[in-house]
Amino acid sequence: MKVNEIKKLSKEQLFSELDKLKREQFNIRFKKKSGQISNTASIKNVRRTIARVKTFINLGSKKNG
Repeated sequence: MKVNEIKKLSKEQLFSELDKLKREQFNIRFKKKSGQISNTASIKNVRRTIARVKTFINLGSKKNG
């Protein structure tokens, strides 16, 4: 997910996206342990996307608070 796409999301959508990404990260880690993962770069991509979403959630709370 690109930064431009994240900027367009509301706070509720950001939280739902974060939940979805955390579930995806769990599934990827599970596949890695069982040896079923073929694209190991997806671990890095999901982790960075989670960080981007969390950053925008925190930016929004600082503006309002």
